[in-house]
Formats: sequence, structure tokens, C-alpha cells
Amino acid sequence: MTNENNRKGVIVVVSGFSGTGKGTLMKKLVEEYDNYALSVSATTRQPRPGEENGREYFFISDEEFEKLIEEDGLLEHAGYCGHYYGTPRKYVEDCMNEGKDVILEIEIQGARQIKKQYPDAVLLFVMPPSAEVLEQRLRGRGTETDEVIKGRLRRATEEAEGIEEYDYILINDDLDTCLQDMRSAIESAHLAPCRQKDFIEKIRRDVEQFK
Repeated sequence: MTNENNRKGVIVVVSGFSGTGKGTLMKKLVEEYDNYALSVSATTRQPRPGEENGREYFFISDEEFEKLIEEDGLLEHAGYCGHYYGTPRKYVEDCMNEGKDVILEIEIQGARQIKKQYPDAVLLFVMPPSAEVLEQRLRGRGTETDEVIKGRLRRATEEAEGIEEYDYILINDDLDTCLQDMRSAIESAHLAPCRQKDFIEKIRRDVEQFK
């Protein structure tokens, strides 16, 4: 059992093909449980209908984004479908120090960058039950042109090459079931020895009396 009072947060990377429901899963996780924080990424793409600056993303210019890169203000960054995406460093580290697990929605290039800096980060890849369902979900959004949808589907073939690098695969067929699978994967990660070093050392000291 973990010691909740001394619990340090972990970074949780959530990746997956566009249209698998990653955003919905993460939003629901943060709404239902108070020990998670959702990282807000910076991006140079335009907001979609209903999105707000500072809520879904920080919508900034290419020049502002490049300045963040120069100042080492991002944990990771990558280009995707013609735009920049990146994770602000300070917010993530502050949340972890408060004991919250920080959820990052990023694609595989960014996930690799995070894993290099934080080897104990938990990598989750969300998948649809089938390729047909993936296309249906993308077209069901009704917010993107046919050309953009085709681009996202082509991108999925590239992203599929790196799935084995992730710690857990989550199949989003039923939202509630997938949500519980996501939470179980994150919570089980806290039981790994690499995240229990302080507790292990304490027990080692305490059992010395039995020699």
C-alpha cells in the first residue's frame, strides 16, 4: 500500500489516434477524481468551436512557441498536422510536487521525449476497437474537412509503429470501462519499487532491529 501523505505525483502520458476519445477520457478522469491534474498544452493551431484559450490549450503564435523552446520552458514539443504542440514545464512539476498525477495528452514523439527526462513516467495508448470505428468517430465530429480527416487517418498508420513503446494499451469501446482501466493502470504504477524508494529504505532501517 502506498503512503498517501508522502505520495509524489507521476507523469501520465496519454496518446492515441485522433478520434479515439482521449480528451473525453482524461476530462472525465479529472472530474471524477481529485488526485489528477490535466496538463494544458500550448499549440499554434486555431481553436475549434467551443474551445477556450487556457482551458483546452494555450493558443499561441509560432513566434511565441519558438521562444518557449529557446527558454527551455517546455517538457516536450512536436509538430503535428502542420502545427506545433508542447507541454509547459512549470505547471507539470508544481502539480507533481503537490502529490497530483499529471495527465498529458501528447503524441508519440513527445512521449519519447518525456520518457527520456522522466523514465518512470506512465505511457498509455488509447485505441479504438477497430479501424472502421476510428473513421466513423472522426467523421462524426463534423468539425474538419475531408482532407484533414484523411490526413489524420494516414497519420494513424505512422503512430501505430510505436505502440509497443507504451506501458499500457487501453481500448476505448465502452467509455466507462476504459476510464476504469485507465485509472487502474495509473494507480498500479504507484506500487512499482521505483516509486516506493523512500518507503523501502524506511522498512530496511526498521527491520535492522531484528538482526
